[in-house]
Amino acid sequence: MHTRFIDAFAGLPASLQSALEPILSHDDFPAMFTAEQVGQLKSTTRLDDAALAFALLPLAAACSLTPISHFHVGAVARGVSGNLYFGANMEFSGASMQQTVHAEQSAVTHAWMRGEPRLASITVNYTPCGHCRQFMNELNSGTELAIHLPERAVASLGDYLPYSFGPRDLEIETLLMDKVDHGYHIESQDALALQALDACNQSHAPYSQSHSGIALESASGKVFTGRYAENAAFNPSLPPLQAALVVLNLAGEDCLKIRRAVLIERPHPLVSQFDATRATLAALDCHSLVHIQL
Repeated sequence: MHTRFIDAFAGLPASLQSALEPILSHDDFPAMFTAEQVGQLKSTTRLDDAALAFALLPLAAACSLTPISHFHVGAVARGVSGNLYFGANMEFSGASMQQTVHAEQSAVTHAWMRGEPRLASITVNYTPCGHCRQFMNELNSGTELAIHLPERAVASLGDYLPYSFGPRDLEIETLLMDKVDHGYHIESQDALALQALDACNQSHAPYSQSHSGIALESASGKVFTGRYAENAAFNPSLPPLQAALVVLNLAGEDCLKIRRAVLIERPHPLVSQFDATRATLAALDCHSLVHIQL
C-alpha cells in the first residue's frame, strides 16, 4: 500500500478495510476503481453508490499536495461507466496561486484523462467553491450533475449554480468530456512528443481554438499526459500541465521528480501555455521542457 494511504485506511470501517486491502496493497493503485471493483465493494460492504463514495473520501483527500494551505480536500467522481475516480487539491510552492488545482477539478480531469465519457455525480468533503462550480458547468453532464456533500441532501450542479453561464449560452456544441480529435500531425520520432500530440488532439478549447497538450516523463520512466480544458468563463480553465500533474500525482508519482516535458500547441495561439508551463515546471525543479508549435 502506498504510504500516503496508511493513516486514512486505518480510520476506515473494518468491513471496508477488508474489501479494499487486496486493491490498495499494490503500490501502483491508480486512485480509481473500475465498475467491476465498485460492484464487489458494494456487495461486500453493503454500501450503496453514495455511501461508498463518502466512505472513500479520506483516501482521496490523502492524495492532496498542500504545502501552502495544509488544507486537504478529497473528491470522488462517478462516471456513467460505473467507475470511480479520486481527486485531490494540489498546490505548488514557488508557483503562482493560479496554478493550483482544486479537488473537484482534479477528479473531473482524472476521469476525463482516463477516457470516461460523462460524469453522473461528484462527491466532495467540502462545498464546491464558485471556481469549481463554473469549471464543472463546462461538462457534457451540465447542470444535471449530482453533487454529494456530507450531511446534506443530494443536489444538482444547477442548484449550486443558479442563473449559470456556460458553453450552451455561447452555442458551443462540443462540451468537456465529449470525444474529439483535432487532427494535428507532427514529424517526430520522440515518443514523448507523440503522446503530447495525442493530448493536444483531445484538448477542449472551443473559445480560443488554442489547442494544447503536454507529456511528462516521471522519475520512474512512466509518461503522463495532460490536455487543455478551456472554460466559458476563461479563468477556471485548466492548463494541460495541471491535467498531467493530476494524473501523475494520483498514480503515486512525485511531482518534484519530473525528468522532462514536451508541450505542443498551435503556432501563435490566442492563449499560449508556454510561459506558465515553463515557470511552474521550474518551481517543480524540472528544467527540461521542449516546446513544439504545430
